[in-house]
Amino acid sequence: MGSQLALKSRIASTSSLEKIFNAQEMIASSHIAKARDVALNAKPYSDAISDAVQALVQHTHIDHPIVKKRENGTRVAVLALTSDRGMAGAYTSSIIRETESLLARLDEQGKQTELYVYGRRGVSYYKYRNRDIAGTWEGNTDKPGVEVAEAISNALIDAYMKPDEEGGVSELYIVFTEFVNMVVQKVRVLRMLPVEVVADPSKVNNDLNAEASPLYSFEPSVDEVLDAILPKYIQSRIHECLLTAAASETANRQNAMHTATENARSLIDDLTRKLNASRQASITQELTEIIGSADALNKKEE
Repeated sequence: MGSQLALKSRIASTSSLEKIFNAQEMIASSHIAKARDVALNAKPYSDAISDAVQALVQHTHIDHPIVKKRENGTRVAVLALTSDRGMAGAYTSSIIRETESLLARLDEQGKQTELYVYGRRGVSYYKYRNRDIAGTWEGNTDKPGVEVAEAISNALIDAYMKPDEEGGVSELYIVFTEFVNMVVQKVRVLRMLPVEVVADPSKVNNDLNAEASPLYSFEPSVDEVLDAILPKYIQSRIHECLLTAAASETANRQNAMHTATENARSLIDDLTRKLNASRQASITQELTEIIGSADALNKKEE
């Protein structure tokens, strides 16, 4: 009887968990379509400003922090985009693992890293391990707004534009999860600054001794134009990363809750079979005892 009570208790608790997992899956399912559409709709705008910056720095002789790496700069900023809530499978752990790998590579290169973290789970992880964090942001990781993207970009730009002697950084990296589809989400490391120039072979002058003439003229000046573009470029890239990370988090949560629901149902079925087997064994034992007692009484009467 004690075993049956324990099995009934486990079945009841697992059933409660199954209902919670199923509810979380339904909530994530209702949010994923909108999160996916928002992330995909924001991508063309971010790609457009990225292409514009690439075109400027590729075809024009520019000496600006947006493209020029500070010489002898040893400080690097790394932004990790984690989640506020759990129940999303290995979403946050994958981000943390990739962030730790990036920090280790930078450390091997002799770089000093400044860590920025978005998401309560990541903040808790690093604070628990007494890791110095230059900046943190929490709240609405599954529905990030423009405000948080602006706050993060302002903090990173301030760190990037500071002189080295004042603790400025020479590079900006962001670690996030890119939403590919409902099944595939990839952890990526993106270097935001300085912008990496990708040469277009089709536009390279055949005469190696000749210099390509600039395709753009700037008014009032190159520095003023790029100073105006730089915040918009960083904010758009960060906002896109936040949105695609939010879609990835929701997709991971839906997949994790679906798997947890199926596992809970499988466990309930297994426990139910064990309970039925225990009941049958108990009934068989009782019948055996009754039959044995009846046989003993009949023998006494004879």
